[in-house]
Amino acid sequence: MKISELTKGIVAAFSASLSMIIFIILFLSEGNIEDSFILLFKQKKLGGLISLGALVNLPLFFLGLRKRRENFAKGILIASLIIVITVALLKII
Repeated sequence: MKISELTKGIVAAFSASLSMIIFIILFLSEGNIEDSFILLFKQKKLGGLISLGALVNLPLFFLGLRKRRENFAKGILIASLIIVITVALLKII
């Protein structure tokens, strides 16, 4: 089964965002990852962390456009919109 460029873009965006979130937590937190997520959720700051992690998608998007891989860039854009909706829901809760 062949994986489409759109799916590759979505997976790349979520992977890059998650990697950045984990890197930020490991760099700035003394505790483990699970406790940091729980503490950030209780403090209503998890959305901000997710937003910072999603900033890595911007260079990926422009790289996809520059390499003329429009469907890959669309996948990154779709994943970024899903992340924005998630952050908005976290702000409401």
